[in-house]
Amino acid sequence: MTTREFIQKHKPLEFKFYQNEDDFIVCEKPIKFSGRGNFIIAKIKKKNYGTWDLIEKLSKQLNIYDNEIGYAGLKDKNATTTQYISIPKKYSKELNRFKAKNIEILETTLHTSKLNIGDLISNNFEITLHEVQFEDVGKIEKLLSQISKIGMPNYFGFQRFGKDGIENIQKAKEMIYGDLLIKDKKISKMLIAQYQSDYFNAWLKERIALSKDEFKLLVGDVFREYSKDKLFTPKQINENIINDFNTKKIVPTGLLPGRKVFRSMAEARKIEEKYDDLLIQEKGYRRDAIVYPSEVSVNYNKETKKCKLSFTLPKASYATVLIENISNRNIKI
Repeated sequence: MTTREFIQKHKPLEFKFYQNEDDFIVCEKPIKFSGRGNFIIAKIKKKNYGTWDLIEKLSKQLNIYDNEIGYAGLKDKNATTTQYISIPKKYSKELNRFKAKNIEILETTLHTSKLNIGDLISNNFEITLHEVQFEDVGKIEKLLSQISKIGMPNYFGFQRFGKDGIENIQKAKEMIYGDLLIKDKKISKMLIAQYQSDYFNAWLKERIALSKDEFKLLVGDVFREYSKDKLFTPKQINENIINDFNTKKIVPTGLLPGRKVFRSMAEARKIEEKYDDLLIQEKGYRRDAIVYPSEVSVNYNKETKKCKLSFTLPKASYATVLIENISNRNIKI
């Protein structure tokens, strides 16, 4: 799998990072719900339950099919996480009777449709770093300020690939080239997604290597316009494009190879085509190359040497990647 590199170049900071229910806290910021409709939206706080674990628990206790349960994003197991799920309104009595250790339904409302992946705005994180030296706190604050301004490379984190990441990517390649058949559709889709993600990470690493002080834009890049959520490729990288990028109106995107997806052109394509695979039959996507942390704060306890970071990231980006960016080293749990 691809290691991650960052725009800021500095001596790695040494601290301890543990992903557990006390040191890794996540809360979804959801889309606006209608307050009416045939689906119950439940805000659920849970400890040491991944999204799949939660769905399995709900499915068994409510006696419903797991595909009737909607969710907006996948959350890590080794954490305290608050996320929103949807179930058909007809199961309201069953939901009212639901009880489970380490799972708490905080509130409910109604909505007109089932939740789907991506039906959230952002995620707020509270992460505690351990054994942080006092002299490094100012460095952490400065780095977070810089990253908030110029952005963070939007790598897929190690969680995307699991413990068997390298093996899984090889299996996906064998599937694509017809040397391996996996009948379980969920597993095959997961493997392809990891394969696509590794290509994206490798592309992003090369683009970061070209960058200095901020992400370098190339002729032929595919941009996403935030306000319209629309992809476009400008004819040239002129002052207007650079200004729109610097003022966070647009963002360059990278390829997750597959069917029916925009591909870059010209200079940008020369790099992108090295990380493309036209044989992938799953749908392709484009992913923001850069994301911007917001609502950043740092609190340090000199006695315990614990440093609590609070920040918000756009959906589908990884807090662990931000921690890696700060420390300037790859982290694995």
